Amino acid sequence: MASAIQNLCDAIAQNTSYDAFTPALNASQWELLAGYMQRFELTAGQTLIDQGAKDSTVFLIESGVLSVHLAGSKGQMQLAILSPGSVVGEGAFFSRLPRSANVAAIADAWVWRLTPGRFTELANRQPALALEVVQALGSVIAKRMVDRLKRIAVT
Repeated sequence: MASAIQNLCDAIAQNTSYDAFTPALNASQWELLAGYMQRFELTAGQTLIDQGAKDSTVFLIESGVLSVHLAGSKGQMQLAILSPGSVVGEGAFFSRLPRSANVAAIADAWVWRLTPGRFTELANRQPALALEVVQALGSVIAKRMVDRLKRIAVT
């Protein structure tokens, strides 16, 4: 029987984008990490992140497609499209600042949530695993910050 996290692992392994989330984790470490996250489904059109919200949760995309867009006086401006294996919410995860953009599902999606509280538990109980996750998230931010078009999509 395949584990619940296997589809996410496959999506991450198949993500070849420049800013891919690529933690160096083995199968048992992924299983441990799964215990600190919550998997849930988004339906097409459902909002995952609200611009301006004070939340530092980070999300890993298992399946589906998400849109990152900025709401302004002239409507919505799309900043990025995120596919399976990507992460979103990494900016607020580190900065603890309000969310900089909206994120919504374009198509039905499965997403994994890692809250700050659960990450703190992970860091206390599995520090090496937490360090690998945070370094991989930091790498995503660093790569997105180098790309001017993706810089504004750091949520």
